[in-house]
Amino acid sequence: MAAISIHWHRRDLRLFDNAALSHALQGGLQVLPLFIFDTDILHHLEDPDDARVTFIHREVCRLRDELRGHGSAILVKYGRPAEVWAEILKEYEVAAVYTNDDYEPYAAKRDAEIAALLGQSGIPFHRFKDHVIFERQEVVKADGAPYVVFTPYSRAWKACLMNSVLDTTTESGEPLTSCPAAFAPHLCTPFVEKFLKTPQLPVPDLSEMGFTPSSIPIPPKEVAQGLIRTYGETRNYPSVEGTSRLGIHFRFGTISIREKARKSIHLSETFLNELIWRDFYAMILANFPRVAEGPFREQYAAIPWRDDEEAFQAWCEGRTGYPIVDAGMRQLNQTGYMHNRVRMITASFLTKHLLLDWRLGEAWFARKLLDFDLASNNGGWQWAAGCGTDAAPYFRIFNPTSQQEKFDKHKAYIKQWVPEFGTSQYPPPIVDHKFARERCLSTYKAALAS
Repeated sequence: MAAISIHWHRRDLRLFDNAALSHALQGGLQVLPLFIFDTDILHHLEDPDDARVTFIHREVCRLRDELRGHGSAILVKYGRPAEVWAEILKEYEVAAVYTNDDYEPYAAKRDAEIAALLGQSGIPFHRFKDHVIFERQEVVKADGAPYVVFTPYSRAWKACLMNSVLDTTTESGEPLTSCPAAFAPHLCTPFVEKFLKTPQLPVPDLSEMGFTPSSIPIPPKEVAQGLIRTYGETRNYPSVEGTSRLGIHFRFGTISIREKARKSIHLSETFLNELIWRDFYAMILANFPRVAEGPFREQYAAIPWRDDEEAFQAWCEGRTGYPIVDAGMRQLNQTGYMHNRVRMITASFLTKHLLLDWRLGEAWFARKLLDFDLASNNGGWQWAAGCGTDAAPYFRIFNPTSQQEKFDKHKAYIKQWVPEFGTSQYPPPIVDHKFARERCLSTYKAALAS
């Protein structure tokens, strides 16, 4: 067999505007796409019907069908990446490997292991930026240090964006007059003849990997321009379809972050800011990987979190007696989604009303959210607990009742998810707001003063 290049799909389950794939296809060799169902990740999932695994499997099958149209296939493996790569190197004559970067601690460790393995055979391991607009060291302070506060970071991000423009076209030929260079698409279509011509290769069934299909629906990839245009006015109201719900597609790269940012830049600055927040948290995780395990503000490690399994389970199941909190938790458990505003309310309630460790909530969200992304989830939870980079101060404690009055005044969201609200079946509040607020303030103050 002739030498080939391999493109390793991870967080980029698409052929369109894929940075590493584009570079691979423009190389001198035919390209075989690869996806690995990583057992080091899958074996830590607790739910056999995890909707994210169903989604990934579906998208891999879609790639298989799309590649069939180019006379090619996707090589799909199940196992530990190092063991899978050892098998591949025996089966194929691999001259180069291309992939898109991932900044999570596990991914960094995995990629270092694979790079070393490939290096033993003299095979280059090429990695590219793809799931963010600007990565770890592209938007920094004048002294080269990373930003740790969002507002100055966002100003610098926007300055970097506009510092270079170019005239180009999209994959479909659509002109991009004066397009920011960071938004320029990575064209793959002109080079599709470089896919390795091969018969179809098998894709393992979900059952072979110990999973069952999930019935949880996945939000669509496409969002109406009108929703993006009014995003700033509607995004805070959970009973309104005012958010894009594109998180799962950004997480697994079934859509291009560059394309969505380019389309939104003239429609909604608020929506663009949400994409900047995504870059910000990814940059924080890449530069400060310790946040995956503990607080960015290390003095917050002294907070004596309560140990109350019963209270935690009531929060997880939506039985706190605070309707806006319970509605959010039930929406999460049933759909894999929770409205953004309600995520802040429920996180604040766990950490400040119940005084439970933010890492418990972070782990529950990681288990349930369709759009779980370590960087954003970690950043949001540390913000709520007051211990993160751009955190709300510890004395900022959301009042769930006033939040409900402000953002779900007519209780439409609550009635949807908590049908027993207002009846004798609905539980009383698990904790008094005034008492919880005073307990939180005194606990944080004492811990941070020591």
